[in-house]
Amino acid sequence: MSETGLETGAFSVKGVLVEMKDLSDSMLDLAYSAVLYSNPEIAKEVFKLEERMHSLLYKVRIAIMLGARNLEDAVAFSAVLQMAGAAEKISNAAGDIAKIAESVDITRYLDREDFEEAVINVRITPASVLKDRTLKDLQLETETGMSVLAIKRGSEWLYSPEENERLREGDLVISSGPTEGIPVFCKLATCEKYESERKREEGRLKRRRVSEEIADLIAEMKNVSELMVGLSYSAVMFESREIAEEVKELEEAMDGMKEELEVAVLEAAGGVTRGVTEGREGAGAERSNFGELRGLLHVAISSEIISDAAYEIADVVLREIRLHPVFSASIKESDEVILKLEARNEGLFGKTLKELNLETRTGMFVLAIRRAEGRGKWIYNPAGDAVLKAGDLLILRGPREAEAKIKEICGAAV
Repeated sequence: MSETGLETGAFSVKGVLVEMKDLSDSMLDLAYSAVLYSNPEIAKEVFKLEERMHSLLYKVRIAIMLGARNLEDAVAFSAVLQMAGAAEKISNAAGDIAKIAESVDITRYLDREDFEEAVINVRITPASVLKDRTLKDLQLETETGMSVLAIKRGSEWLYSPEENERLREGDLVISSGPTEGIPVFCKLATCEKYESERKREEGRLKRRRVSEEIADLIAEMKNVSELMVGLSYSAVMFESREIAEEVKELEEAMDGMKEELEVAVLEAAGGVTRGVTEGREGAGAERSNFGELRGLLHVAISSEIISDAAYEIADVVLREIRLHPVFSASIKESDEVILKLEARNEGLFGKTLKELNLETRTGMFVLAIRRAEGRGKWIYNPAGDAVLKAGDLLILRGPREAEAKIKEICGAAV
């Protein structure tokens, strides 16, 4: 028995938990990539990763049964199992989102630029400055804010590629990061100026039979669910009941958004049904729209499931369960880090987040700001016009490769 009480001769539970967290994060991005590009091939790869997640949870369950020596251990291990189960729920929701790409094309209802964290697929062209260079040399996270999730080379898929992986001409690169980083990343990959999706499809909203309200709700639910996951892990990392309470409130807000979207979809579906029943011209197209509406509803349901899973993670803090050290260690060693930093660099003071452009410069997302003034008030998911002040405490999440750079920008870590 190791000092963590959660090691077996066959595998490291800490390593399994690290993989579960990283896998759930990347699966979610890949699932949205499958839907945003209506790519069933990517969806099939998500399903394979979902099977991997099931096997990882099985390992955690075995380790917990073998490791509990007393009631105190059992309580601590139950929290680990609860959070591992939440990671699996996120992966299951990702699988459900990916299934949509196999049955219906809903791309005309979605706008990547509505998402705070975008997923984009780009092919490396012959003239690309990224060609024949390793990911380590390119440092894309700190140059563009974009992180490479996967590479498709011919018929082969490379997930979570190693830093020594060299990009080649013709590679399809799937990346995620701040929306603002897309133009820079696309220019590097294709040597062509990125054309905004809104400009490219300026008249698309006018042609929709589904209201813009539905599309906006889908984007908001995606953004909030991902925020909740980041905040829930932050609550655990920093043992913050205050942040955990915010996750709880956001979960309740997500329930309201889901109900609002269900009503909007049912109203839109009612119009489609009338057109089909009355045999109006274009009823065949309306029948197709009905399938698209169903797909949009599934995306919303999956987003709400993700928010429930985030709440399960935060619930451990709310119930004041002593967390086993193996879980905190697994968060610290995952590909995506969560940091708490004080803004000490005077060059930051008085500037807005938009002006500082931290996401594109480092790939780090600001989840929350705690003001030094006003009794330590928290601002969650701060907007671009939020101004940094002396003594502000930031909670950020992003790629491990960006940790040193963001610490340098902020001045010092807490």
